Amino acid sequence: MKTTFIVNPTAGNGTSLKRWEKFKEKLDFTYEVYMTSSPKHATALAKTSAQSGEHQLLIAFGGDGTAHEVIEGVLDFPNCIVGVIGAGSGNDFGRGFPSFHQAEEVNLYVRTLGETLDMDIGYVVTQKQSFTFVNNAGIGFDAYVAYQVNKSAVKKTLNKFGLGKLTYTFFVMKTLVTFKRFTLTVESPNQIQTFEKVWFATVSNQPFFGGGMKISPQSNPADGKIEITLVHHLSRIKLLLVFASVFLGKHTSFKGVHQLSSTTFKLTTNEFAYRHTDGEYANQTIPNVADEFTVQSKKWQITSLVIT
Repeated sequence: MKTTFIVNPTAGNGTSLKRWEKFKEKLDFTYEVYMTSSPKHATALAKTSAQSGEHQLLIAFGGDGTAHEVIEGVLDFPNCIVGVIGAGSGNDFGRGFPSFHQAEEVNLYVRTLGETLDMDIGYVVTQKQSFTFVNNAGIGFDAYVAYQVNKSAVKKTLNKFGLGKLTYTFFVMKTLVTFKRFTLTVESPNQIQTFEKVWFATVSNQPFFGGGMKISPQSNPADGKIEITLVHHLSRIKLLLVFASVFLGKHTSFKGVHQLSSTTFKLTTNEFAYRHTDGEYANQTIPNVADEFTVQSKKWQITSLVIT
């Protein structure tokens, strides 16, 4: 089986490249490697490789964004298996999906032709464009925080000291003071509900986001469903308590936290609100125009062998 590594050398503020240089010395099989140089480059590389029709293992070496892009490139290509080695600052993907940690694990998988698992993919369809998400997508406070995190120099500074995971927490505190809440209508196949004073709504394919926050404890990326976690009517102090408890998945006990499970949700805001998919800025909602969040089953394959 052909094996290809797609490496994002800038992930983790450049630490990814240093880790790759050490990692590759322990590999004991023939492989190809490509370095990304721009956003969406990993998707293009993965798609080009997949289109050859050759049975192959494509390994994303980088952060959650690199994993997202590689998976996006192999959707509907049954000849491809995705492997992931987390080398970013958040690495939520590795908390919710099987992933490699050591070169020896990859060596064994290639040597034994390990098994695979079929995984779901999420979609967000808006009036102007569509997006995919592997981990989660959201509207509101968390999306605005993600937008600030990705464009700020603070993340790079904290990464230099190995404190990248604190970036999200820093911007949560910063945004808490100024964020304006909104009204959100949630439509699923069985009901329509309107929520006032909404902080955020996160639609999840797996449990984690924000560098280890267990936002959706019941989410399973292979069950054909997505879950929405909606937080509203809480004071700023109580919202802080929610964020403090979410790392353990205990936030669901708060009165202002609602969770629903379905195959599709239509979300409509009463004003412009920031949107994200897998932590990346995905433009803003349009007031009174619904965004549709859906899931499709068995759209890609991942390595199932994880050695501990």
